[in-house]
Amino acid sequence: MPNVLIRDLDPAVHSVLSARAEARGQSLQQYLTAELTQLAGRPTLAEMLTELEQRPPRHIPRDAILKAIRDGRRIR
Repeated sequence: MPNVLIRDLDPAVHSVLSARAEARGQSLQQYLTAELTQLAGRPTLAEMLTELEQRPPRHIPRDAILKAIRDGRRIR
């Protein structure tokens, strides 16, 4: 399994992360592994925009748009 080494981490940041790990009853390694796994699972803004650009356009009939405007509601 790969390892990550972080150099020159501000001691205050290390202290906060250690405290958060301790509050969860985890080691710092366990805490950071969980946090990094969660971070990697979320797409970046650029990734989301690329994915949205690849979706086919969605057609909403003109009458439905006008009715929604008249009714003062959002189209879903």
